[in-house]
Parts: sequence; structure tokens; C-alpha cells
Amino acid sequence: MEDTLYLMNSLWIMISAILVILMIGGFILLETGSTRMKNAGHIAGKTILTFGISSIVFWAVGYGLIFGDGGGLSKFIGLSDFFYSGAEAEGAAYNGSVFFVFQTAFAGIAMTIAFGGFAERAKMSVYLVFAVLFAVLVYPPIAHWIWGGGWLAEHGKQDFAGSTVVHLTGAMAALAATILLKPRIGKFNKDGSANNLYGHNQVYTALSVLLLWVGWFGFNAGSTVSVDAGFFGFVALNTNLAAAAGTVAAMMISWIVLGKADVSMMLNGALAGLVAITASCAFVDTWGALIIGFVAGILVFYSIRFFEARKIDDPIYALSVHGAAGIWGTLSTGFFATTELASVGKPGLFYGGGFEQLGVQALGVAVCGAFAFIVSYGILFIMKSVMGGLRVTEEEEIMGLDMSEHGVYGYPEMLKSDSTTAPSGKTTSVI
Repeated sequence: MEDTLYLMNSLWIMISAILVILMIGGFILLETGSTRMKNAGHIAGKTILTFGISSIVFWAVGYGLIFGDGGGLSKFIGLSDFFYSGAEAEGAAYNGSVFFVFQTAFAGIAMTIAFGGFAERAKMSVYLVFAVLFAVLVYPPIAHWIWGGGWLAEHGKQDFAGSTVVHLTGAMAALAATILLKPRIGKFNKDGSANNLYGHNQVYTALSVLLLWVGWFGFNAGSTVSVDAGFFGFVALNTNLAAAAGTVAAMMISWIVLGKADVSMMLNGALAGLVAITASCAFVDTWGALIIGFVAGILVFYSIRFFEARKIDDPIYALSVHGAAGIWGTLSTGFFATTELASVGKPGLFYGGGFEQLGVQALGVAVCGAFAFIVSYGILFIMKSVMGGLRVTEEEEIMGLDMSEHGVYGYPEMLKSDSTTAPSGKTTSVI
């Protein structure tokens, strides 16, 4: 029986890892669909490349920094299991290698979120360097504090599948990037008003949300790392309810405020619901999951408007979908975690737990968010000085990163008719 459970657990984790890795495809469609045609090939290609970099760095040092034994520093960082060999732990309930692949996928998602803040204006070389440094200096410490037995874990921080570890971390890195890179050409007028730089393919964006929604079952339900008692089904149920509620809430609020049902806002609402429930999916009742997702859908609408009013150009809305919703999702366990389900930490405020768990959640948000932002900002600031800037030239940005960084458009046939000749003599597009 133990051998059967070991194999079933291992198979479930492997399936979940595949689902999470396929979410990278969802992010490719999300980012390309939400940005302009002239940058589509660049965005798709750099996403695959940076996941490759993340995977190698995670194998070399990332996994060890998160799950390794840090000795006297174990509260803060792991310092063993570098260059992971696939060695099995005695008495483990699942195969160690499949767990490693599963965690690799999470690290890759965090990096993909971070790079949303770089879209349409960062040099390719910046992606390459920051990918390595983020995978070593930003993501692992936070993951260790919460998932690797670090000091926040000792305090009972509840983050089942990564509203803080993955989503808030990535969003804070994206915020640092948007500040240092500054807005895209044409995003804001001299009077401070914003222009809509519409993404070129809303169908891509909708398809991306569906792929991410499905992949999220691996993200959340897979984090049970067990098939025992079928608890992963309950986690999946909560995940789906929150996503559905976020979708409906974002559509409703945009319709009420704008007078039109905004499709892009609805799609962001679905993602916000998914991000928000990621921390609490194993700790809350179904009605709590519904409320968490609904609030996230409303929050993402106002969050997007908040950042735009402050001239922060976030093409993929990473700050709102992953940042604001990640904060709300993390805090929500401090309200909705039930006595029966709070296997980590304590019940929430609405279940007689008082403010203690809410305080722990708030502490985690503040410390992890600040750490991710400060370290990312510091890395990018130094890179800006050493590398002669983070951003492509004005000419290259107008031309599009497909051509300026790679020498070919993602849609060469469609752009041919809109081509013009750049000063370099190359045929380019200004779309």
C-alpha cells in the first residue's frame, strides 16, 4: 500500500508540474496578446529563454537555497543540495525528482511575472542578466522563509501555493523595473493623461486566461503533493470558484463604472481571482473562496486605474493582477482560514482566531514585498550603470523589438504592407 501511495503521489506531482509549466504558454499568449504586434516574437522568445535560464539556475543553486539545510542560518536561507542530483530522501512520500521539477516550474512562473514589467522596452541582454540574479537573490530567500522552514514558516505564515512567494515577489520585481525603465513612448501625454496602447490580439489574451485557469489546478491542487483522501479535489473546487467570482466581479464593476462591459478587465478579473485564492485555497471554505475571488475582481479594476493615474506603465498589469491580488489573497487567510482547515498557522478572524493570524499574514506581505522590491531595484540600478542603460533606444522601440533585437518580425507577412525604411536602411514597421 505504501508503494502504491508513493507512486500515486509522485504521478500526481508530475502531472501538476506539467500543468504549471504549460502555464508558461499561457503567459506567452497573455503578454503577446496584451502588447503590440511589432514586439510579439520578442516577447514569446524571451519567455522561453528565461524559463530555460531559470531552470538551470534553480538546479544549480535555487533549490538548495530554498530547501537545503542552512545550519545556523536555516531561518533565513538554505545552504545545501546545490546541483541537485535527484537523490531520494529516506521514507519520502513521493519521488524527490518530481518534486524538484514541480518547484522549478514555480520559480519559472515568478520570473515570468517579474518580466511583465519589462515588456516592450527592455534590452534582451537585461532579461538574460536579471533572470540569473532574480533566480539567485530574489526568489529563493522568500521561498525559503515560507516554504523551506524559515522564520515566517515558524510564525505560521499561510501561503499554500504562492500568493506571496510567487505572485507578490514577481510583481514587486516588475514594479522596480517599471520605475527604472519609465513608461513606453506614447503611453502618457504632457498633461499626464494616459493613452491606451492596445494589445494586438484579444483572442490570444482570452485563450491565455483559459490556459492559465486550467494550469492553476496544477499550481494549487498540485501543492497538496498527495492524493491521500482526495483533498486536492477540494483545493481545485476553491480555485475554480475564486476564478469564476473574479471574472464576474471585474465584468460587473467595469460595466457599472465605464458603461461598457470591458473584456480585458473581465480577463484580468479571472486571473486576479486565481492569484488571490492561491494562498488560501486549502484553508478556507467554499463560500470564503467565492468572496476572496469576488473582492479580487473588484480590486484589480481599481488597482489598474490607481497605477495608471500615477504614470506607472504596466503593460501586462502585473502590479494589479499579481501584486494587489497577491496581497489581498495573502491577507484573506487571516480572515477566512477555518479551524478545521488551518493546518498551517491559526484560524482567521472570522473563525475565532482573533487578529494573530492576520498579523502574521500582514508581516509576511510587508517583509517579502519590501525585500523583493528593494533587491530587484538594487540589481536593476546597478545593471543600468554597468550595462549602459536598461532600455532600447527610441528608434529601436519605435521599430519594435522583434526587428531591433532579433532581426525578424513575429508576423512578417502581416507587417509587410505597413513597412517603412529606417535610417539604418533596414525595412521596419512603426506599428
